Amino acid sequence: MVSKAEGRVRTGDRDDAITEETVRVVARRGPTVIVRNRLGLTMAAAGVDASNVEAGSIVLLPLDPDASRALRARLRDLTGLTVGVVVTDTAGRARRDGQTDIAIGAAGLRVAEDFAGRTDSYGNDLVVTLPAVADEIAGAAELAQGKLGGRPVAVVRGRGDLVLPIDRDGPGAASLIRPEGADLFGYGAREAVIRALAGADEDRAPFGEPAEVHDLVEAISRVHTTGRIAVAAVDGSASPYTLEIAGTPGRTATAAVCFAHGWRLVEWQPGVSGVVAQVSPRTP
Repeated sequence: MVSKAEGRVRTGDRDDAITEETVRVVARRGPTVIVRNRLGLTMAAAGVDASNVEAGSIVLLPLDPDASRALRARLRDLTGLTVGVVVTDTAGRARRDGQTDIAIGAAGLRVAEDFAGRTDSYGNDLVVTLPAVADEIAGAAELAQGKLGGRPVAVVRGRGDLVLPIDRDGPGAASLIRPEGADLFGYGAREAVIRALAGADEDRAPFGEPAEVHDLVEAISRVHTTGRIAVAAVDGSASPYTLEIAGTPGRTATAAVCFAHGWRLVEWQPGVSGVVAQVSPRTP
């Protein structure tokens, strides 16, 4: 409904629209492509949809879903009520069949409840409990709307404690999106292998910040099982670090492991009993 109101419906090739909306490909399996789109959302086909629209047309996501603050203000003008507004879209989930609606835009709503620092009824400390209530509301609203019901709006009652005062719009649904490099699943399994082996600088960010040197060494050891690895200058005061790898390790595999862990293989010197390699953490 919001996309249609913004004029984001058009005719033309769906693949071209997906390309336009895509920032980078996360995973690809046959005709299915999962991408990070211009809004930062990771979705199939960049969120470009060909349903609930006339045949031959496609609909793109809103330009700024968090601009739902304008809807909230207008509802206040029309009704005098202070409400929270959630703009939703359907998305799949990793390791789960099926889809559910998530919040792609929000205004006047606490989009997440932070339980960190509290205790449960058994006295256990809660450390990372952060229910994404905007997504939970989106899923509940989709149940009421129905996929084929032709109902573009649902009213969810009973959680007025999550609604912010009219002069506060809140952080919006964009605050629920993890930044590049912070997600443990920045690439799909196949794509991660290809990107690490290719080693292009523009592909580094989704792998995250450089791992600790001992994590890098452990990973290299898992790839090269024919000999031990000794590390010099592990106190962090020197860079690059020197790795003495016994046996016959492969340079290509070592470089790929380094890349995936946020490091660079800067020197490779084969010897009689193994290889002396120098590695350096990626700089910003």
